[in-house]
Amino acid sequence: MDDFLLNFLKVGEQVLVLFLLIAVGFLCNKGKLLTKEANKRISDLVVIVVVPCVIIKSFLREFNPQMLTQLLLALFVAALSHIAMIFLCRLFIRDKDEQRRRVLQFGAMFSNAGFMAIPLQEALLGANGVFFGAAYLVMFYIFSWSWGVFLMTGDRSKITVKKVLVTPGVIGVVLGMILFVSSVKLPNVITTTLTHISNLNTPLPMIVVGYYLAESNLLEALKDKGNYICTGLRLILFPLLTLGILYFCGIRGDILMSMVIAISAPVAAMTTMFSEKFGANTILSVQLVSLSTVLSLITMPVIVALAQMIA
Repeated sequence: MDDFLLNFLKVGEQVLVLFLLIAVGFLCNKGKLLTKEANKRISDLVVIVVVPCVIIKSFLREFNPQMLTQLLLALFVAALSHIAMIFLCRLFIRDKDEQRRRVLQFGAMFSNAGFMAIPLQEALLGANGVFFGAAYLVMFYIFSWSWGVFLMTGDRSKITVKKVLVTPGVIGVVLGMILFVSSVKLPNVITTTLTHISNLNTPLPMIVVGYYLAESNLLEALKDKGNYICTGLRLILFPLLTLGILYFCGIRGDILMSMVIAISAPVAAMTTMFSEKFGANTILSVQLVSLSTVLSLITMPVIVALAQMIA
């Protein structure tokens, strides 16, 4: 029990740091320091530039066949978890309103793996956390731009191979893999630049989330039964199922921790981005992101601390 409490406090401290950064974004919204357009541009900057740099930096290491095998295992686990979540979301979320059902299923399935998970993975596990977290992020992008697009639109023609594969996160992993397998040593000026850009990955995403939080009505979100089902799946059921299955399959260490952190993250900010892009229920999406982000202050430390005890 003492170990659990120590782990809880350690993870809780890291999550609290993230929430204080979220508070900065909240205040930037209320103080009119950020506009909706500026916030969107910051979000684009994180997705297109910062996250790929974080991923590439995590791959800058001497080639190790064992690490490559573990990375492939992490990719398999991440793919399998997304497939399982598709079926579980369809099973548990049956809202009669089709627009609501689409957003609720999307929100339950996709975690904030880039914005919330990678900063925490890096803080708790170092470069290895981002290395294996990148595997989850690849599957996040592949499934969000395929199944996620279909879920939001109901139109298969909206799905293209280019959109699925040519995303910043996937490109970052491909470039990182090339550098990892070839053991190329980049010049110091390049690695220093990557480090400076990567350091933006904690504050900028949290400011974006905080901005969205200030736009939502949490009291309205608390009155919606669908929000509880979605956040319950996202924050409790899926992480605990993942933890249990990985443990009983004999998977331990950084892979287990990275996957659990990624899956225990709140509803993806992309839920709101896709809702706006494809004309879905944007208000509901903002409520889901905001409510799950606030509740994750409690659930993430508990689940990640539990994972640390058995990893």
